[in-house]
Amino acid sequence: MSASQAGRISVNGVKLVADLSGVAFEPESASLLVADLHFEKGSALASKGVFLPPYDTRVTLSRLAAAIARYRPRQVIALGDSFHDSQAGQRIHASDAEALTALVTSVDAWVWIEGNHDPAPPPRFGGQVTRQMTLGALTLRHDPLPGERPGEVAGHLHPCAKVRGRAGSVRARCFLSDGSRLIMPAFGAYTGGLNLRDAAYAPCFSTPPDAWVLGRSKVVRVSARRCLPD
Repeated sequence: MSASQAGRISVNGVKLVADLSGVAFEPESASLLVADLHFEKGSALASKGVFLPPYDTRVTLSRLAAAIARYRPRQVIALGDSFHDSQAGQRIHASDAEALTALVTSVDAWVWIEGNHDPAPPPRFGGQVTRQMTLGALTLRHDPLPGERPGEVAGHLHPCAKVRGRAGSVRARCFLSDGSRLIMPAFGAYTGGLNLRDAAYAPCFSTPPDAWVLGRSKVVRVSARRCLPD
């Protein structure tokens, strides 16, 4: 991916690369941030009678492997809800489990931040587990906290933006930031999106945040005033 395809976001003074895939890269520490992988969401839905192609974990792993190959990070930090539920580690196909273990061991450090779907990520794949962590001036956690939280980087809300263009409106995943804090897009293949105009975001931002929208060929910064409700 060329530099012109990625976006640039400054969060509490820290420069991040917003990748078109939905990961963020912090060059100073060579850290790759990814949120809401939701491995095995497809098999969880199937157990409830909602049958979709059972390859979401494989697709998610392939996209994540490509991002790791692109940035060659020293560490990968997964911001929670990496596994869709407590049994996801048992349902995962053997070849996908092998691929995930290989990814974890391919970097110097891998951190699983606990999420609401996976408060106890399975240990079989390696890596370390923590509730939250600091990365320079950033605080990394899963669920964004209300109020002023300079440097907070979180996931959980699966932000997306709806924008009107020349050929009509488009709805796509996005990074969401006011320069003080950042909410990451969901990365998993079967993850949906919550429109950034939803009331759930109001406790996180004192001023309307801009969206770094994952377009077809590049990340596009869109001001809050141009974003539409669903």
